[in-house]
Amino acid sequence: MPVPGRFGARPCARLRAALTKVERPPVSAKPRIFVTRRVPEAVTDRLQRDYDATVNTADSALSADQLVAHADGMDALIVTPPDKMGAELIQRLPDSVRAIACFSVGTNHVDLDAAKQRGIAVTNTPGVLTEATAEIAMLLILGACRRAWEGQKLLRRREWDGWKPTQLIGLELSGRRLAIFGMGRIGQATAARARAFGMEIHYHNRTRLPADQEQGAVYHDTPDQLLEVADVLSLHCPATPETQGFLNAQRIETLPAPSVVINTSRGDVVDDAALIDALKRARVAAAGLDVFAGEPDLHPGYYDLDNAYLLPHLGSATVETRNAMGFKCLDNLDALFTGREAPDRVA
Repeated sequence: MPVPGRFGARPCARLRAALTKVERPPVSAKPRIFVTRRVPEAVTDRLQRDYDATVNTADSALSADQLVAHADGMDALIVTPPDKMGAELIQRLPDSVRAIACFSVGTNHVDLDAAKQRGIAVTNTPGVLTEATAEIAMLLILGACRRAWEGQKLLRRREWDGWKPTQLIGLELSGRRLAIFGMGRIGQATAARARAFGMEIHYHNRTRLPADQEQGAVYHDTPDQLLEVADVLSLHCPATPETQGFLNAQRIETLPAPSVVINTSRGDVVDDAALIDALKRARVAAAGLDVFAGEPDLHPGYYDLDNAYLLPHLGSATVETRNAMGFKCLDNLDALFTGREAPDRVA
């Protein structure tokens, strides 16, 4: 409350100190967090409320040297898939870093063994990307099968001269076999949506689902058996040494013709050169891709293919999902910094 004085109303020194103490706690009272990219506003608000947070507001990729420099004095890092946290980089992190929270489900950009050796906890954000990613999978299926990119290009170049009986004839979904490689949460959510389009669901998974979860889907013992019936192949597997380059030239030749390839998992599971060659030869009718090896520097061979329907890694790009991912990161850090087990700890 203002106190009258010779120089006008102003807070007394004691009250001013009390307000300062309540409204702006000392930096040391909150763990220090560095965030490698901008995050949604709701996540930023909570981050700044509960932590002494520094955000890379430039929203640009950081080099290893820059990331190490920004980590100086930090208690934790929130990192994204483009941040390649290899063993060498993790060894260079300052001793103050106690946790790495991945703003993603995948953790293949972080060397988990190196983090364990340093005693750095690593967390991820499972269970919140399911619906959004399944929606993108269906968008890719529809876009690739119905030649959406070619239609958009025709219009935007002002080259469309009217409806024709044989113009941009695509593939109808109803009655086609959707082969899902990796029937986890996202694979099952994609299957549920595809059923509404009249598709027949086939799948391979490391373990067969219980009958109530299969909901009539046909299980295949091996991935190669699955590919033989894949009118539309949708990849939903994690990136592991076993799945690296899974869809190669040999496996592409086992697909029925015409076939469509969809990938919303990780770019590394596809042999790009082999798929591009198959698309050029029309051995594969179309592809719908949201993820790429080496992204954002995807294989240049995709750019000129009209039968490649491409998206810039939009799988989780909804307000609801990106907020949920950020809150998962903070839930895990809250637990770690209050002496509890992080619910989504992976290392």
